[in-house]
Amino acid sequence: MKASSFSFKIATVMALTGIAMGIGMAASHDHSLMPAHAHLNLLGWVSLFLFGIYYKLNPNTDSSRLAVIQVGVWTLGTVVLTAGVAAIHLGNTGAEPAAAIGSLVLLAGMLLFTLLVFRPAAADRISPAVAMTPAE
Repeated sequence: MKASSFSFKIATVMALTGIAMGIGMAASHDHSLMPAHAHLNLLGWVSLFLFGIYYKLNPNTDSSRLAVIQVGVWTLGTVVLTAGVAAIHLGNTGAEPAAAIGSLVLLAGMLLFTLLVFRPAAADRISPAVAMTPAE
């Protein structure tokens, strides 16, 4: 599976979950989960969709195993952080370590993405022999 496809699929699941959370809060008139809802929408829907666009625009990176791992790490971090933030806002202060761990996993996911952005894909590297043309 390509990273862009994986990222787009997970992003849509996150968006549907975020919408369901929003509808649930509106129906119950209890907006205590709003911070978790916001984290899920921004990290799960927006960020994953933007990663997918980047990967789609960079086909060599899109095909790399590291890009798929990056999407998986980001997804895990988003789920753990969102669950931790939700639990905290429901009164469970014992969930603070989960939110902290989720944040660190997200940091790892962003470090991987940064590496992929700054590291040229193998097929994008031009060897000097290919770049030079014979003089006529």
